[in-house]
Amino acid sequence: MAFTLNEIALLLIALLIGLVLGLMMSGRGKYKQLWRDEQLAHRQTIKDRDAHVAATAAPSAVRADGARTQDDLTRIRGISAGDAAALNEAGYHSYAQIGAMTDEQQATLEARLGREPGVIAREEWRTQARLLETGKVREHERRYIETR
Repeated sequence: MAFTLNEIALLLIALLIGLVLGLMMSGRGKYKQLWRDEQLAHRQTIKDRDAHVAATAAPSAVRADGARTQDDLTRIRGISAGDAAALNEAGYHSYAQIGAMTDEQQATLEARLGREPGVIAREEWRTQARLLETGKVREHERRYIETR
């Protein structure tokens, strides 16, 4: 059984029409909805993580008299005014909170600030914060400001 060139062309056209109809009826909208659902779940996970970070950081931001402490976080080398605002939104308001940060909180802040992993450790934010918290401003300036 041999096919002529016209029969082959008609067969290819029929296959192409079948492919187009199959794609139209395949339920692509279902996959779009699943993708949107996954995006929403991811956003909720990020919000939950940020709330957890804020909840674990918040208790040390209140002094004994009940007033909220607010240190100038921009004194830490590597923290810009925008970074300080983002840190305040995340619940970090004092040097004590920065100095007491865990590695997990550090990684979360790096992601939140859009920094590459390890920047906070490399710039020694925790050490700088501990020096400023204990009042060793001259030591901080000598180690981190004058060496620029």
